[in-house]
Amino acid sequence: MQDQILFVEYPKCTTCQKAKKWLQERCIEFVDRHIRDAQPTLEELKQWHKASGLPLKRFFNTSGMLYKEMKLKDRLPEMSEEEMYRLLAIDGMLVKRPILITSKGVTTGFKEADWEKLI
Repeated sequence: MQDQILFVEYPKCTTCQKAKKWLQERCIEFVDRHIRDAQPTLEELKQWHKASGLPLKRFFNTSGMLYKEMKLKDRLPEMSEEEMYRLLAIDGMLVKRPILITSKGVTTGFKEADWEKLI
């Protein structure tokens, strides 16, 4: 039995669309989750970050309008990890997407090589 794969996306995001197509072309079954309708909880973000091995900054959507409006580029370096988690949990649009969650790990964004390792 295949492990359940969670694909967290914002459907209007072109990178998410490309990633979803990539999964579908490989006939990979996944649970699709809209990041705005079901935004990640504080606990999920902590679990995903830990499982990813990535710096927490990689979980921020640095090209998003909200990130820029909140001037997070300047504010993040002074924030504690806990403050960053809380910030990510208040609005799904601050979170980098897509997010791929498998039993092998977690990654943000879409890089085929990284996704290959997790599938």
